[in-house]
Amino acid sequence: MKNYFTIALVCVSTLISCKNEVKIEDENTQKEVAKTDLMTANNDFKYSLAQWSLHKPFLDGSMDPMDFAVIAKDLGYTGLEYVTQLYPQVQDKANYRETVMALAAELKKRSDAAGMQNVLLMVDNDGELADPDPTKRAEAIKTHKIWMDAAALMGAHSIRANLFGELDPEKWHTISVASLKELAEYGKTKGVSILIENHGGWSSDAAKLAAVMKEVDMEYVGTLPDFGNFCVKREGGERWGAPCVEEYDTYKGMEELMPYAKGVSAKSYNFDENGNETKLDYPRIMQIVKDSGFKGYVGVEYEGPLEDPKEGINLTKALVEKSIKNLK
Repeated sequence: MKNYFTIALVCVSTLISCKNEVKIEDENTQKEVAKTDLMTANNDFKYSLAQWSLHKPFLDGSMDPMDFAVIAKDLGYTGLEYVTQLYPQVQDKANYRETVMALAAELKKRSDAAGMQNVLLMVDNDGELADPDPTKRAEAIKTHKIWMDAAALMGAHSIRANLFGELDPEKWHTISVASLKELAEYGKTKGVSILIENHGGWSSDAAKLAAVMKEVDMEYVGTLPDFGNFCVKREGGERWGAPCVEEYDTYKGMEELMPYAKGVSAKSYNFDENGNETKLDYPRIMQIVKDSGFKGYVGVEYEGPLEDPKEGINLTKALVEKSIKNLK
């Protein structure tokens, strides 16, 4: 009887021990899975610096835009997002192709020397792709093709363009689709995409821009969702500067544009004492970005009043990193 009791006690102890071991193993497995999920989320994203973050010192001459690669590297970035309007040499349209390609070659040389990746070129002031005038629109398409050539030379995956021009939304849609299809066909031959940012006008009405993307439905066309550019109309019909009188919902807009995204622009304006953006819910936006399946460069773009824009750049990147760590 004593032997039976001893055997039973041993069996019960063994079962409890095994159960505890299984429980501990399950808990450790869950921790490892959670850790793996976090590592995966972190590894899905890299950081590029949007050159517009430093537009004030570039424009006032205290910084040289030709030094952008070194400046961005020193700030802890691996990718570069150029803004064409910051380069004075391309404001003169004489011998335009030669000037643009010479600039691209020099920027490529400097980015290679710094060990940086050219990500995209933000093209401004080069004609309107939704212009109702066919002649002007054809010229804009021609000019954007030059920048696609420049992006190919530099190893950038895309150029970012605007869809300004036609004011009637239905005509804007039709013209935009036609222009983007032509540029996508050209981009296919160069391995360069044409991206449209929500950047004012009908492009900031995310449903309308998504409808354009859906109809175009081509590999070398996509969106560059910007966290902050959802103002559709401004006072007095102004394109920039005036108060916004019609604004699209940021979070709805991000959800509608992310299925077509080949990049994202983490815009920021102001920060509170805890380092959070005062207007934008960054954790919510980054969750939308992750849930879309996006992987790639998150472009940091500070556009606020701090005297030293580098401070704003650092705060923006820190907020993106914090938001990624808290992804579900």
